[in-house]
Amino acid sequence: MDVIEVQKKNEVFLHIKADPSIEQELTEHFCFFVPGYKFMPAYRNRMWDGKIRLFDLRKKTLYCGLYNLLKEFCDIRNYKLVINESQKYDTPDQLLKHDIESFLSELTLSVKEDDITPRDYQLDALSHSLHKQKALLLSPTASGKSLIIYLAVRYFLEHYNESILILVPTTSLVEQMYSDFGDYSWKDSWNVDEHCHKIYSGREKFSINQRVIISTWQSVYKLPASWFQNFGMVVGDEAHNFKAKSLTSIMEKCTEAKYRMGTTGTLDGTQTHKLVLEGLFGPVYKVTTTKKLIDNKDLAQLDIDILVLKYKDEYCKEVSQQKYQEEIDFIVKYQPRNRFIANLALDQKGNTLILFNYVEKHGKPLHSLLQEKTPDNRKLFYVSGETDVDTREQIRAITEKENDAIIVASIGTFSTGINIKRLHNIIFASPSKSQIRVLQSIGRGLRKSDRDTKIYDIADDLHWKSNKNYTLQHAAERVKIYSKERFNYKLWDINI
Repeated sequence: MDVIEVQKKNEVFLHIKADPSIEQELTEHFCFFVPGYKFMPAYRNRMWDGKIRLFDLRKKTLYCGLYNLLKEFCDIRNYKLVINESQKYDTPDQLLKHDIESFLSELTLSVKEDDITPRDYQLDALSHSLHKQKALLLSPTASGKSLIIYLAVRYFLEHYNESILILVPTTSLVEQMYSDFGDYSWKDSWNVDEHCHKIYSGREKFSINQRVIISTWQSVYKLPASWFQNFGMVVGDEAHNFKAKSLTSIMEKCTEAKYRMGTTGTLDGTQTHKLVLEGLFGPVYKVTTTKKLIDNKDLAQLDIDILVLKYKDEYCKEVSQQKYQEEIDFIVKYQPRNRFIANLALDQKGNTLILFNYVEKHGKPLHSLLQEKTPDNRKLFYVSGETDVDTREQIRAITEKENDAIIVASIGTFSTGINIKRLHNIIFASPSKSQIRVLQSIGRGLRKSDRDTKIYDIADDLHWKSNKNYTLQHAAERVKIYSKERFNYKLWDINI
């Protein structure tokens, strides 16, 4: 029987020894095409075959998080897997759920004045992560991922001596995570200032006393490997972004971090994406679903109106000859469409979020149009990547006290950058087919508030004869997402 020897190199990589022919098999097995590779310059110039190879044939290494898939590989081919130093990996902590619950019972959890109790699925996710040591938690936006992270941090600090690194994509989320930790411990003796240090542009990257580092990815990825050696736990929030090379490099530098937790609301459906993330963090663990949260009344009820804008034949014929970006430019600059969106927002009751994709040619004109139309007694806000952190936080704080505000915000900033707990209406003003962005954006409005949430999805029907335009095809992809997630939705045809 052919043999594959496995030895743990560190908390990131397994070292694999096998016959050269088997090593070649591993290379091909853990190998996937990058989505859209055919359009990338390196592929077009024949400098790259479009594949990601997760088994490094030169170094003989594979991500630790893919160990279970390696075992499946051996089982299918009837290869014998010989494990060295097995006590150092693939041996989860023997933590029982009631032991964790006993520890948590000593905590006083709150959101400011209000006491809170973790939901069962949050406790299950926490127990799973601590027991398995490595996990990619798949849980939708508004399911309380920050509380799971907080509880894991508290448990780790109590039972281990190493430090914790929490990575988030934006400065706003550094501040928000820090603020959430402060809220959860408001009635507790645990002081967030004493334990947590924030890192982002312009802030000190070294902490003397705090063992919990909350940082943007961009602020630390260029730091030397030695900086990452003291971390025994690493948490990647919005983990779906970790396929980027700069982010994988961070995770690979955390060679001593036995505990690895990724949190994300959704994966993009590609095999490459899923396996890279599982390799870095561990196997996927599905925490809960948006539908379950709504059914259990943990989140607001969601209704989606898909507003299909029907354009005149002369415009449809013109757009049919255009490329994708030309079609987008026509749509976002078409004034009757922008006036429709502005009037739609003004007609809503409650806090209304308008999401756009292009700052100069869409976001700013929409905001200017609303400035002309919005009455003085109604607050109007604008948020994009250009908006500084303090202003974003001020907008978030003000909005959560408002009942009838309008926020015009870029999708990129808002889908992962700001959490507002009292949103009543969301308008998708820009065409998008991204599953991740769609679900994250919807999640902005699903947090439990004083009323249900309404989504207005603007679709653009510019089809000519039998040919569907690009953005109409994108709308069809979003409908598939809504069906898959079992959301309530209706389609409405509107002549424009």
